[in-house]
Amino acid sequence: MRYLFYVTLSYSFSVLRPLEIAIKKRGGKVAWFIPKGSEAEKFLLSSDDRLADVDQVKKFDPHATLAPGNFIPDFFPGIKVQVFHGFDSGKKGKFNIRGFFDLYCTQGPNITQGFSSINDGTCEVVETGWSKLDPLFSLHQDTEKYQSEKPVILYAPTFSPSLTSTYALHPFIKQLVETKDWQWIVKLHPKATAEEVAMFKALSSNNLRFVETGDIIPLLQAADIILSDTSSILTEFALQEKVVVALNNRRPEEWMVNFQQPSQLEQVLETALQPNESLLQRIKTHCGSIHPYKDGLSSERVLNAIDKLVASGTSHLKAKPFNLIRRIKIRKKLKYYRWS
Repeated sequence: MRYLFYVTLSYSFSVLRPLEIAIKKRGGKVAWFIPKGSEAEKFLLSSDDRLADVDQVKKFDPHATLAPGNFIPDFFPGIKVQVFHGFDSGKKGKFNIRGFFDLYCTQGPNITQGFSSINDGTCEVVETGWSKLDPLFSLHQDTEKYQSEKPVILYAPTFSPSLTSTYALHPFIKQLVETKDWQWIVKLHPKATAEEVAMFKALSSNNLRFVETGDIIPLLQAADIILSDTSSILTEFALQEKVVVALNNRRPEEWMVNFQQPSQLEQVLETALQPNESLLQRIKTHCGSIHPYKDGLSSERVLNAIDKLVASGTSHLKAKPFNLIRRIKIRKKLKYYRWS
């Protein structure tokens, strides 16, 4: 079996690397397509088989093309598979059936139910668990270098201008870096602005590490608590049954520690570092609904679902909407103007 990974942003690698390992264990072949100029380019390994253009994609002729992002070129060969880049964090329109994918590999019961309820017959929805989390439940080789005897706080905000906490929390994080004996790790979203990157890089010190990486598993494992806003990374972190802290989360839930005023940051973090049993139980219940799989075998379930659909074909699925504007945009981006 041949599998193509369609990637534009660096967060895709942490989703796709576990799948790559599982594919190669089965004797399959993997190739990568990254549009030129994409943020993800610098994270590709020299050993990766990168296809340079659409003609090479056609020649590779994958049985399945996988994308963690929301869109995928309709003219690429093989079934189109959505493997997701995050959990449902409450952002408007984060998860929709957009008419590009044949198969949605969902992470847990709540997302499966959501997609099944809006399935228009143009795709299949199969609950597999999330490949990105396969490594989360065994110690990553790089985790140790981020650990500390001090309390470790991971700050990982979203990029959305209306939702991000970067500007509101920056002065308070700066103050805490200087006054509290805590260890900070700052991991901004790949779409963060140059100004935001400069702001937090400038805080680098013995108490704060600014990290740019496509693999956040070691950061999640090393941190004691996470600080964010409205980002799906909150759920990823909580799956370890650890406490998450959010500033003005768009959809606050009882398993979060949500606060409204940036000036409350120190007090809230102090409380989060000493959680009570009631909060920990709410986190555990939430984990069961969002991603009950802790066996590290979600990649295998994804591949089983793909293989089954490849074997059966897609003739039973309804025709997808034409999506003319989006198709033209993708063709323009990839400089490919044919319709087949």
